[in-house]
Amino acid sequence: MTKTALITGAASGLGYELSLLLANDGYDLILIDINSQNLIQAQSYIQEAYNCKVDVLTKDLSQPNVAAEIMKAINGITVDVLVNNAGFGLFGSFVDTDWERELAMLHVHILATTHLTKLMLEGMVKRGSGRILNMSSLAAFQPGPLMSIYYASKGYMLSFSEAIANELKGTGVTVTALCPGPTKTAFQQTVSADSCNNKITFNMGCAKAVATYGYKAMLNGKSYAIPGRFNKLLAIIPRFMPRRTATSIVRKIQEKNREVD
Repeated sequence: MTKTALITGAASGLGYELSLLLANDGYDLILIDINSQNLIQAQSYIQEAYNCKVDVLTKDLSQPNVAAEIMKAINGITVDVLVNNAGFGLFGSFVDTDWERELAMLHVHILATTHLTKLMLEGMVKRGSGRILNMSSLAAFQPGPLMSIYYASKGYMLSFSEAIANELKGTGVTVTALCPGPTKTAFQQTVSADSCNNKITFNMGCAKAVATYGYKAMLNGKSYAIPGRFNKLLAIIPRFMPRRTATSIVRKIQEKNREVD
């Protein structure tokens, strides 16, 4: 019997790479993204390359009740794998950044992801099987001045994922938080397109490699996964220094690598 995976933010970047991995393993796909043009292109390529069924939904995950709309749209399709990948960044001092943009980020990273997870989990637990992959970040391990909402929301996603992964032990359902460092995707171009130039080049991960690492971690039922030895070290270092020091270091990195026009 063919299984189905639902992926948000699937039209590009890590979401697209994860979709390819799932298609290669024989899953039918439900791809969700705000970019309808890229979504249709992804659908066309994957269907032809992997001979699987690919449905697409153009949805803005920053809108209220979007998770319930998605559940209604898929009309009872059994989802065996849920990938909550959609997200974006915003650079700038909190006092100056746009609240509407930040509110949208909180909806995408926290509210829509949490609600969709909750709605999917009921059926997974009843069936005694299912996998959820939530996109966190290396940013989850420390506060992030000049990207405060992004870092905080990724911290939420890591904590939330680890907590429910523990609750679900013995049910046949697993939850994994993928925590990549900087990755070569459209995120780096859009995080602060209106205010600064991204200069991050060091330790930049390959989207395909990061997706593969996270996918294997999900299949193995790990509660979280950090791709790359250097990133694993960066995640641990803040534990061994005062939080104020770690926070100051992150700010200096942000100021150095995101040059304001």
